[in-house]
Amino acid sequence: MSSKKDSSMFDCAPAKKHTENITFDVPADACDSHCHIFGPASQFPFDPKRSYTPPDAGYDDLKAKQNNLGLHRAVLVQANCHGYDMSAITNAISRSQGQYRGVALLPPDVTATRLQQLHEEGIRGVRYNFVSHLAGATIDELQTMAQKIAGLGWHLCIHADETSLLRLLPDLQKLTLPFVIDHMGRIDISKGLQSDAFTALLQLCHHPQAWIKVSGVDRLCGGTEPYTAGQPFMRAIIDAMPERTLWGTDWPHPNVTGPVPDDGQLLNIFGAVCPDPALRQRILVDNPQVLYQFDSQPTRHSG
Repeated sequence: MSSKKDSSMFDCAPAKKHTENITFDVPADACDSHCHIFGPASQFPFDPKRSYTPPDAGYDDLKAKQNNLGLHRAVLVQANCHGYDMSAITNAISRSQGQYRGVALLPPDVTATRLQQLHEEGIRGVRYNFVSHLAGATIDELQTMAQKIAGLGWHLCIHADETSLLRLLPDLQKLTLPFVIDHMGRIDISKGLQSDAFTALLQLCHHPQAWIKVSGVDRLCGGTEPYTAGQPFMRAIIDAMPERTLWGTDWPHPNVTGPVPDDGQLLNIFGAVCPDPALRQRILVDNPQVLYQFDSQPTRHSG
């Protein structure tokens, strides 16, 4: 991470306030399985050693976005800018009436007592960054953490890119607990559907502990709208392992290339790529309910 930054000097663009109208019926209890909370910094200060400084995007902003899209559940993935301080996420979870869960960044020496506390506060996984601009994790740290969290029913969340993914997959497949590949492994789509990296990713359909998020299609396309080039990769993953596929917006889209994506557009892309209502139900509701341990009783929503 870089040295301390002035919190008033943002180096990420703010999320879009308005979204496309959603073109399909979003099922009740649909979940955004990958989004973030940033601050507000006045209440939840950023880590002095953060590598970027985003504008505030707190609970109220997230809730407004969820309402706009017709989503009710969310998985809050701890952001680099908050370091190991989980306060912003756990506060949001506590306000969500059981509709949010979280994925943590944790130090290697985290104690069993702290892990149990985080579990009670709604955390269900630990994330490791292996992409170049956030690198620092090692496979040894990941394997040690896997032993610590095994009894909690948690998973490991893997943020990799094409180069690191191919290196990591053999070790990941030796794990005895679930692991989730973020943003379709951030593979290089210019190499096509038959590339070594994407072929290896699809082979995870044979590994019962592997999950993949069909999020980050804008990142795969280098920010070039309407993200058409990335959609066949989403479809291929859904076809290969529908029972272990997740979807998320990546809101509020830190460190993106090009314009900040429209979350309504991203949800509509998912709807177009996945036109079958039963399959949408599985990916948006059933799969996250299993992995993130949401209440199995459907929630009744008013309005």
